[in-house]
Amino acid sequence: MELSIVIPLLNEAESIPELVSWINAVMLKNNFTYEIILIDDGSSDSSWDEIIKAQKANPNIRGIKFTRNYGKSAALHTGFRAAKGNIVITMDADLQDSPEEIPGFVQMVQEGGFDLVSGWKKKRYDPIFSKNLPSKFYNWTARRMTGIKLHDFNCGIKAYRSKVVKSIEVYGDMHRYIPVLAKWAGFRNIGEKVVQHQERKYGRTKFGIERFIRGPLDLMSVMFISKFSKRPMHLFGVLGSLMFLIGFVTALYLGINKLIAVYSNKPAALVTDSPYFYIGLTCMILGTQLFLAGFMSELVSRSATDRNKYLIDEEI
Repeated sequence: MELSIVIPLLNEAESIPELVSWINAVMLKNNFTYEIILIDDGSSDSSWDEIIKAQKANPNIRGIKFTRNYGKSAALHTGFRAAKGNIVITMDADLQDSPEEIPGFVQMVQEGGFDLVSGWKKKRYDPIFSKNLPSKFYNWTARRMTGIKLHDFNCGIKAYRSKVVKSIEVYGDMHRYIPVLAKWAGFRNIGEKVVQHQERKYGRTKFGIERFIRGPLDLMSVMFISKFSKRPMHLFGVLGSLMFLIGFVTALYLGINKLIAVYSNKPAALVTDSPYFYIGLTCMILGTQLFLAGFMSELVSRSATDRNKYLIDEEI
C-alpha cells in the first residue's frame, strides 16, 4: 500500500463527509493505493456515526474511536501504529488542509528523498493577534532551539516515511514537535512545502488560550526528552557533581582558613558565622539531591513500560 492518511478529529461531524469525498477524488485521480484512518478522539457529536457511514461506503476507510478525549498526540500515535502504508500523511479534519496537496508531498518523499516533509501555511486565514503573531514567535523560537529550519512546526499536513512514524513516540502534547522527535531519532532529512491554507468552514477551533502556556513548556520537555530520556544521569549527574564540588571547595576553604588561624594562634571567627558556610552546605545538599534524582531517573528509564495505552471503544 502506498499511502496511509491519518486524520485525528474531535467534533467534526459536518466536515467528515466532504473531507472523505475530497480525499477519495484526489486518490483516484492519482491512482494511489491508500487507506484513510479516522481517529475519533472522544467526540460528543455524531462524528463516529459519520465515520461508520463513510466506512460502509468505502472499504479503504478505517475508523478508531477512543473512549474519551485523550488529545491530538494520542490520536496521532494510535494512527501511526495502525498505518500500513509506505508513506504516512497526516492532516486535520476541519477542511483547512487541502487533500490536493498530497501528491506534492508524496513526490517530495519519493523523489526528493525526504524522511519528513512539513507543510508551511505561508498565508494564513487566522486572526492576527490570537494566532498569526503568536505562531510566528513560537516557530522562530523553535527554529533557534532545535536547529530545524521549518517555518510552521505545528502545520497539520505532513508526510512521513513509514519507518519515521514507527520509530518515534508521540504523547502528551508532543504533536507540535514531531519534526524534533524525528530528528533526534536519526531522521535528519526534513523538508518543507508551502501549502494553501483554507478558511474554517464548519465548527470552531479546538485549541484555546492554554496553547500559549503549553507550547513553550512542551518545547522544553521535548528538548530534554530528546537529549536525556535514555541517559538522565548525564544531566542530573553533571549538575549534581558540579554543585557538590562548589559546596565542598567552599567548605574546605573555610576549614583550612580556620585551621591556619588556630595553628598560628590568631583569633578566628566560628566557621558557622560565615555566610559562605551556609552557601557551601546548601550547594552540597542540592548536589546530592540532583545526583540522586539522576540515579532514580536512570532506574525509571530502564524499567519504564509503554506509556501510550489509550482505551479504544470501537474499531471498524
